[in-house]
Amino acid sequence: MADLAVGRVVDDNGQLAMISIRLNGESREIPSQLNLRALLLHFSIDPDRVAVEMNRSIVRKPDWEKTQVTDGAEIEVVQFVGGGSTPKSTVSAVNCSNTN
Repeated sequence: MADLAVGRVVDDNGQLAMISIRLNGESREIPSQLNLRALLLHFSIDPDRVAVEMNRSIVRKPDWEKTQVTDGAEIEVVQFVGGGSTPKSTVSAVNCSNTN
């Protein structure tokens, strides 16, 4: 997979440094230095169909690339879903089960 990190940070053993976050209520370990867009791609989430909240604040799509994901961040990703016979759209949490 392509290196999605803004900058590669390694620990004293030369291993990629990891941070802990909560993504849609689940604890996850991810490479440090990811921005929000890179986080979505890391979990194979289509960035065109979601909204992102970090630490209880909505982050606008134009700000994703400059918004660093930090250790302990609480992130919610929701997907807009349309369909049915009414013009009403619904929102559902995105399945982030990718173990990367």
